[in-house]
Amino acid sequence: MTTPATPRAHQQAPDAGLLGSYESPIPIRPATLGDAVASEWTKIRSVRATLWTLGVMVALMLTVGPGTALLLLAGDGGSSGSGVPNEPVLVLGFFGVLLGSICVITLGVLTIGSEYSTGMIRTTLTACPSRGRVLAAKAIVFAALSFAVTTVTAAVVAGLQTLILDGPAASGGEWALATVGVGLYLAALGLLSLGVGAIVRHSAGAITIMIGVVLAPLVLALFMFADSLRGLQRFLIDYSIPNQIGGIYGTTMTTTGPTGWEPLLLMLGLAAAALGGAVAILNRRDV
Repeated sequence: MTTPATPRAHQQAPDAGLLGSYESPIPIRPATLGDAVASEWTKIRSVRATLWTLGVMVALMLTVGPGTALLLLAGDGGSSGSGVPNEPVLVLGFFGVLLGSICVITLGVLTIGSEYSTGMIRTTLTACPSRGRVLAAKAIVFAALSFAVTTVTAAVVAGLQTLILDGPAASGGEWALATVGVGLYLAALGLLSLGVGAIVRHSAGAITIMIGVVLAPLVLALFMFADSLRGLQRFLIDYSIPNQIGGIYGTTMTTTGPTGWEPLLLMLGLAAAALGGAVAILNRRDV
């Protein structure tokens, strides 16, 4: 007599121990800061926003600074002259840097804001659950890239302006400020934007906030006519970002504003505070 077949529902499942003994040939280890930096470098160099924002910044700096020098030369009837009495011609780089700072702000926000808008931030945090490490990697990659591009461009602009105009000779310290100092300042300004972008989680909103941070203090100060507001007006002018950039070049709208390396220290402090706040907020909320 034939034994009836065991119903499918009562058939025994395969031994789970056999599956548990499987080892993947791919080594599995926790993500490190180096892994996060490599990932962020791949992202930032492969998106079009990086090429467009930094490309526009370079174009502005190379056009506005030397272009101003050429206009001054033409105003002198084609004879070589400074056009900026008692000031090194390096000061003319201020105009291009001020316009280029908007591009750095935009890229700083998009470095993290674009991931929130596309939902890619979930994948990023799944691969590297440490949110502080992710933000640190973004900050390292962005700061290094923006510093390198800005410093090299500022050095080219300074050289071109010096060739076009014969002004007072700039010292080594002035050259360092007009190149390395400018590169570090814009990188720190971009890090401030990165921190604001991480807190706001909305690209357009964060960019609007940062443009307000750059322009609003100076614009407000220009409309403070009351004598009782003179102290506040002076403070807003002294510590406005355009005046700080001018201070790096040694020329400010007031005699009390920060100059030399002081604007860089102030911006680094603001950037550190924004990034620290961003880490604290990221660790407390959901994606």
